[in-house]
Amino acid sequence: MPTALRICPLCEATCGLTLTLDGTRVTGVRGDRDDVFSQGFICPKGASFGELDADPDRLRTPLVRKEGALVEAGWEEAFDLVARRLPLVVERHGADAVGVVLGNPNVHTMAGALYPPVLLGALRTRSLFTASTLDQMPKHVSSGLMFGDAFAIPVPDLDRTAHLLVIGANPLDSNGSLCTAPDFPGKLKALRKRGGTLTVVDPRRTRTARLADRHVAIRPGMDALLLAALVHVLYAEGLSDLGALAEHVEGVEEVRQAVREFTPEAVAGACDVDAATIRALARELAAAPAAAVYGRVGGSTVAYGTLTNWLVDVLNVLTGNLDRPGGAMFPLSATAPAPRPAAGPGKGFALGRWASRVSGHPEAKGELPMAALAEEIETPGEGRIRALITIAANPVLSAPDGDRLDRALGELDFMVSVDPYLNETSRHADVILPPPPPAQSAHFDFAFNGFAVHNQARYTPAPVPLEAGRMDECEIHARLILAVTGMDGADPGAVDDMVIERTLAKAVTEPHSPAYGQDPKEYAAGLTGRTGAERRLDLMLRLGPYGLTLDRLKEHPHGIDLGPLKPRVPQLLKTRSGRVELLPGPIAADLPRLRTALREPAAELVLVGRRHLRSNNSWLHNVPTLNSGTNTCTLQVHPDDATRLGLTDGAPARVKAEGGELTVPVEVTDTVRKGVVSLPHGWGHDRPGTRMAVAAARPGVNVNQLLDGTRLDPLSGTAVLNGFPVDVSALH
Repeated sequence: MPTALRICPLCEATCGLTLTLDGTRVTGVRGDRDDVFSQGFICPKGASFGELDADPDRLRTPLVRKEGALVEAGWEEAFDLVARRLPLVVERHGADAVGVVLGNPNVHTMAGALYPPVLLGALRTRSLFTASTLDQMPKHVSSGLMFGDAFAIPVPDLDRTAHLLVIGANPLDSNGSLCTAPDFPGKLKALRKRGGTLTVVDPRRTRTARLADRHVAIRPGMDALLLAALVHVLYAEGLSDLGALAEHVEGVEEVRQAVREFTPEAVAGACDVDAATIRALARELAAAPAAAVYGRVGGSTVAYGTLTNWLVDVLNVLTGNLDRPGGAMFPLSATAPAPRPAAGPGKGFALGRWASRVSGHPEAKGELPMAALAEEIETPGEGRIRALITIAANPVLSAPDGDRLDRALGELDFMVSVDPYLNETSRHADVILPPPPPAQSAHFDFAFNGFAVHNQARYTPAPVPLEAGRMDECEIHARLILAVTGMDGADPGAVDDMVIERTLAKAVTEPHSPAYGQDPKEYAAGLTGRTGAERRLDLMLRLGPYGLTLDRLKEHPHGIDLGPLKPRVPQLLKTRSGRVELLPGPIAADLPRLRTALREPAAELVLVGRRHLRSNNSWLHNVPTLNSGTNTCTLQVHPDDATRLGLTDGAPARVKAEGGELTVPVEVTDTVRKGVVSLPHGWGHDRPGTRMAVAAARPGVNVNQLLDGTRLDPLSGTAVLNGFPVDVSALH
């Protein structure tokens, strides 16, 4: 049978797949052994590609609301309705009355990377909400403040490090997050095989923790205290050595003063980690020939998320491991702008340029907290959100207090969803625009190549022709932009032409650009590609740091190896000082809040989430082989806590917090530490009006319903989804 290549879009690992085809049907999937990045690795999600592709519940035509019910419609009718209704909202109530919600799957598609920024620019709305404030915004904020660029995110150089400290991450189940690394398990095993050290800080004994040389079962939410104590030890014992980075860093002495109270003895009680262990961790980190500290979701979705992420990189800086081989390094994507030839002051990164209307939450990276979406819809007054565009997003399940948001969505004047499913959120839409299955879409990883542990570039055309009656996802996005800007019916290619024209108008004036001094129309005429999206990719490659072209990528179907990560400081810095700013003002202002954590009594029982290898938030639960086995929605409880609370394995328990209560089956296990219970994120598929049969048959419960949305990390606006107190009792 014929085969075709496709980069997997189902998690951040971006593995290369070889698909076996029977006509237009994907009948088999294996890892692409010749892929320059993944080299044949595949996980259960990738193996299910064909099943997901053929899911009978995927929408094939648009749905529009008529007399209160969603019914099938043609594409023209759907876009005409958007063009009639949405601009009226802007005309009557202003641009901010239109909210936009972007979900995680956006970054897994070409369309999701290329078109939402254009849509936002056209709408000129400040009412933007994304999954970042449920996941990773603290890292963007800390990177923005330290390096001047919210996307300058260092990743561990896994293939060359000698010591890896992992905090709040479980890459054996997540496959990595803000660290794109196919076969993360193999890389960790290779680290240990070459004599390196793996330390994992996590309240659960995860699969990653079981692989570690040392597992530190910290009390949830106290990661920032532990990291501050490690920094304190480096200063107190003279272990700090910035190495080649020293001349590019400011604020070293200020950090010394900022952490003086966070001694190992002072934090030991709050963290439930003894002082001797803390000192040992700091000494091992400093003594390693090359080391990296890597933190993720467990360190971001907590009360001190931005401080935790800041301290991760403070440790990388102070041990001389930032921007050096084997340490934490900055990837260079093939579609990143060509680097400046010389370093110098930049524009810096600003927080709080505006605030949310109701609660006054400051924006971060142009986004407002997802937890504030419901109140922005419900609360009357100028600037109230009256229309919503959701793209690959399901905030009813992913945001705090989904019941409240569920009700709020029903109050909207108009709603559009770009989504392949009729799910818990899109069921409220007036128009649903369904993209085709992934086998019918081309793929290039714009976002994840910027977090990759090895520089490379890969492009896979659509393995299967677009089915009759479907519309390419890029065209859907382009036509949506035209519809909301009064250009409904125009050629969708006009959107891409406009972006290319604007990009080149700037590029030809920049001395460091490959297009400098050239005629923009002639340059544009030389771009290749069958579609507007391909032409835009070709332009980005040509203007990028490696001078690639789309044609060259197509000549290398298994990808082009661009080499290991290389030092990039100081050129990448965009701070106003032109240096790494080790103690930014907003961070310093937030540190007193962390000091109060030293004296706060520990809650008797707190809840944390957990990852499943066969899942990715809420959007893979309709695939039978993924919604099975150990991928279950249970409340994990330590045996001692189960005995104390009268809980029985398999029996139901009631879980209560400030946002509500849930009934969920108990799983008694010593893989979770005492005083902690664990419930996975992304479940709760029991609402009426959806069309996801597999998910609805095994719905689980929505852990975020336990929250009322008031617990936020103040700097990033990220919801506190981990380490919050709960009451658990047996149901009799």
